[in-house]
Amino acid sequence: MLLDTASLYFRAFYGVPDTVRAPDGTPVNAVRGLLDIVTRLVTEFRPTHLVACWDDDWRPQWRVDLVPGYKAHRVADEVAGAPDVEIVPDALEMQVPIIREVLAAVGVAVVGAPGHEADDVIGTLAATADMPVDVVTGDRDLFQVVDDARRVRVIYTGRGMARLEVFDDTVVFAKYGVHAAQYADMAVMRGDPSDGLPGVPGIGEKSAAQLLDRFGDLAGIRAAATDPAASMTPGQRAKLTAAADFLEVAPTVVEVVRDLPLPAFDAALRPLDDAQQTALAHLAVEHGLGTTARRTAAALAASADETSSRL
Repeated sequence: MLLDTASLYFRAFYGVPDTVRAPDGTPVNAVRGLLDIVTRLVTEFRPTHLVACWDDDWRPQWRVDLVPGYKAHRVADEVAGAPDVEIVPDALEMQVPIIREVLAAVGVAVVGAPGHEADDVIGTLAATADMPVDVVTGDRDLFQVVDDARRVRVIYTGRGMARLEVFDDTVVFAKYGVHAAQYADMAVMRGDPSDGLPGVPGIGEKSAAQLLDRFGDLAGIRAAATDPAASMTPGQRAKLTAAADFLEVAPTVVEVVRDLPLPAFDAALRPLDDAQQTALAHLAVEHGLGTTARRTAAALAASADETSSRL
């Protein structure tokens, strides 16, 4: 199971009241909410391995170089020469180090890669894992990693934890009219204001799906736009031609990286040893996590025990 960690802790932050605080007054609503999410996921889906995929760089410069507007509206006031800083509520920002500390304490591997987003870590692990993979995210762009042949699914949290949706290729096609392998091409044409990607003006989701059905992929669509004999309306041809510069670079921005060199890590779930239990108990007291951390550790241990019994 691969967690799009930031997607989940933002959801936890806005879903749990900020009155949930540590003894020293520090808000811990995102910490406790994320642990509850992990407990729910592990209990329901019983993974054998769990990775919290991390944004080591939430706005990689190589993506910005291709599309300067990429996530630009999320950048805090810029300081010359300093790296971009994402606008994050102060009450959440102070919890992020605690989240990393607590995830490590309950035995969850936290994995990032320099110069890349969590999506790229997910794309790489989904493409190289030697076991079935569940990707947990609220980001539709990760539907592109769904792969029935490799047994890669997305557990989509966009409608809330009470209404989780499991996406395989059949579900992606039923909802969007494209296969998962075509999803990134559709996303390029549709655009995504939340990521600062304009898409092709006048080409929406349905039009993009129809074009992909007719021409197969974005390369085929672009070739058809320059071919007078191709079956394409003059309006679509004009819109695609006008967006040619964007379409040249946007696929590299939208497509997840699938071949990152990642650090060594151990994602196998196992019960905590005595030293880990003691460390977790101290953290739970320090941050006022109550029984939340213990429930998460118990759920992880139960999944590990179930795995051992299957083996």
